[in-house]
Amino acid sequence: MAPRCSIVPPYLLSRLVEAGVPLEGDVAALATRTLATDVRLRAERPERARARIGRPEPGPQRTVDDAQGGTDLPGRTARREGDPPSGDVAVDEAYDGLGATWTMLFEAFERDSLDDAGRPLPATVHYGDRYDNAFWDGERMVFGDGDGQVFGRFTASVSVIGHELAHGVVQYTADLVYRGQPGALNEHVADVVGALVEQHAARQRAEEATWLIGAGLFQPGIDGVALRSMAAPGTAYDDPLLGRDPQPAHYDDYVVTDEDDGGVHLNSGIPNRAFHLAATALGGFAWERAGLVWYDALRDPGLSREADFAAFAATTLAAAEARFGAGSEEVDAVASGWAGVGVEPDR
Repeated sequence: MAPRCSIVPPYLLSRLVEAGVPLEGDVAALATRTLATDVRLRAERPERARARIGRPEPGPQRTVDDAQGGTDLPGRTARREGDPPSGDVAVDEAYDGLGATWTMLFEAFERDSLDDAGRPLPATVHYGDRYDNAFWDGERMVFGDGDGQVFGRFTASVSVIGHELAHGVVQYTADLVYRGQPGALNEHVADVVGALVEQHAARQRAEEATWLIGAGLFQPGIDGVALRSMAAPGTAYDDPLLGRDPQPAHYDDYVVTDEDDGGVHLNSGIPNRAFHLAATALGGFAWERAGLVWYDALRDPGLSREADFAAFAATTLAAAEARFGAGSEEVDAVASGWAGVGVEPDR
């Protein structure tokens, strides 16, 4: 069973619970309910979506359902592939974000959906009552609307949609264990894909991009730009309510913890920074070189489900050499990226 992977880490929701939020409405109670819902969902097994058979040409196959404030999945179908805009902003944002993710995977990596076999892309919006999260449950994307004071609707961020769907790509490739360093790599790869989806849709070069994950989720009055920064982990927010972004940017500051599945959302900042360093050193569109290297590494049959940072770094170097040649600037950029965060490849 695939792990249920959410965009808002539990430590951030816990901050809302503990802070005694001085805002209208009981945001602390909503965060408590979100955490409780997340625990329940981890124990559920979703129905499997089936790949299409016999279709003439590759293309996304999207279905967006509406939970209408409830928690029964999938909900009422609101828009299918090829339908015109529904007029519901969350439905239409989800539809567009699913399409942007499929397009980036196909155009950049020649990958046909999450499983490379035309797998349908189902999603559900308006999940729960002001639910403060979005998640991939192993089968579908699910979006909450946010509490409206700390978090807005989660469909508003293309990087969030790309990130969560990327957990499906990991599921069908390396299937990295969702705990400790392999779990942080799972989150890292999802952040890489989320950033690349946003950049690909906007045709942004590496040096032009924000490298933010979840930009626009925080509501006015919250001192933060996003959930995470790949360029500068630990700087995405610094708010009296939420505290300071705790992500480390260097292996020297690796966080050892039993919370957050062994720090999967925390320590992903380290490989995130390594990718950013490599991509910006190479310049141009990040999906064309650095992104291809990471994608090749993810599909390497020698990559263990329990790979740590050193093993993954070595796999990316081998992938860069295989695709671009030993001594190439791509290999140098990847090596410099990992050196920049203090990770020594296991070679």
